[in-house]
Amino acid sequence: MLHLIAGLICVYALTCVKIVYGQNEKGERFLCTAVPIDKDTSCPVQSLPFQSSSVQEEELRNTVMQLREIILQQKETIVNQLGTIKELTSKLSRCESDSETFRKINKDTMDDVPKDPNDTIDVLGKTMQGLKDRLENLEQQQMRANISGVSFPNELRNLLQRRLEDLENQLLKKVNELEDEKSQLYNETVAHRQRTDNTLNSLMNRISELEKGGAGFKSPEDFKISLPLRTNYLFGQVKKSLPEMYAFTVCMWLKSGSSPGIGTPFSYGVPGQANEIVLIEWGHNPIELLINDKVVQLPLSLSDGRWHHVCITWTTRDGLWEAYQDGQRLGSGDNLAPWHPIKPGGVLILGQEQDVVGGRFDATQAFVGELSHFNIWDRVLRSTDIIAMSNCSSYMPGNVVAWTDSNIEVFGGASKWPLELCEDRLFDN
Repeated sequence: MLHLIAGLICVYALTCVKIVYGQNEKGERFLCTAVPIDKDTSCPVQSLPFQSSSVQEEELRNTVMQLREIILQQKETIVNQLGTIKELTSKLSRCESDSETFRKINKDTMDDVPKDPNDTIDVLGKTMQGLKDRLENLEQQQMRANISGVSFPNELRNLLQRRLEDLENQLLKKVNELEDEKSQLYNETVAHRQRTDNTLNSLMNRISELEKGGAGFKSPEDFKISLPLRTNYLFGQVKKSLPEMYAFTVCMWLKSGSSPGIGTPFSYGVPGQANEIVLIEWGHNPIELLINDKVVQLPLSLSDGRWHHVCITWTTRDGLWEAYQDGQRLGSGDNLAPWHPIKPGGVLILGQEQDVVGGRFDATQAFVGELSHFNIWDRVLRSTDIIAMSNCSSYMPGNVVAWTDSNIEVFGGASKWPLELCEDRLFDN
């Protein structure tokens, strides 16, 4: 019976009370409560006031949206900063490339006047200003981020600051290097221009001397003859012939770098004897002196391309001979054509060996180089005189053949040139 009564009460309560497990549209909640039998069953359950959560949810939603906006802003800031880093790195690479290109251009144009690097410096200055503007923009972004409540990453800002300082230092270093290179190139340009002017002045003076011809020689003996090719048609000839001689001294300055053998510096031929006096170095043989076709080898070395002073003495008495090179007596002997007088009326040729008097030259025996101060005396000079001529302390013209411009003729392309100072020949030696 009691069970029946309790069941009726529950049915009644269900008809009076709305049972929900969530929140209705008005924000109210209803509870089903057991009622004792002796109590009034006319809807005894009162709705309990419950605080609405819509305001709280709205606050949570706003917080979520704000956090999302902050995250998006921070992501955009990071992307911009990464772009800034890439741009700064690109500008530094471009500056280094411009500097390297400018340096290579200056090295490849050594003979040209270098360009002024002011344009490159201006470009570096503009790049520097651009980097400063970028830093100001970053600082402004930081201020806006601080106002909006977004914290700007300190590590990234410090990294950008250090990067910008490094770029500034590198750019200043590049500018200083370009200024130093500019100054150095200017000095080199001035020196190059001065050397060019000096060379042009020397050429003009040389041309003026050549235009004046023989009058350009400071004195009649200050010249040389040049025999640049080993041919059978380049030679010089002494206009004056030799008298009969029982002794002689021949001295000359010569320079030859030809190989093998320097050839024939001079030869004197007379009718019936083309080898009356010959000085020759032919092929790989030692240099030889021939008198009346009699031969002796001389211990001379003249094929090093430098100036050398050479003297040969001979006397018919016992055929005594001596050979000097640069003031030193390197050889002597006797029995060279003893008691044979040097015959007069012959032809004296410079640079060729005569197979017949005055001709039939052999190119393989030609002298290649330069000759000067070829003098002949009819006596044996003292060694002190030879030494004095070799060290430029004195000059003695020959009493039989003297080296003068009017006494020497050149043929076949041989030429006369002003002679270097004797001291210059010694320095070259």
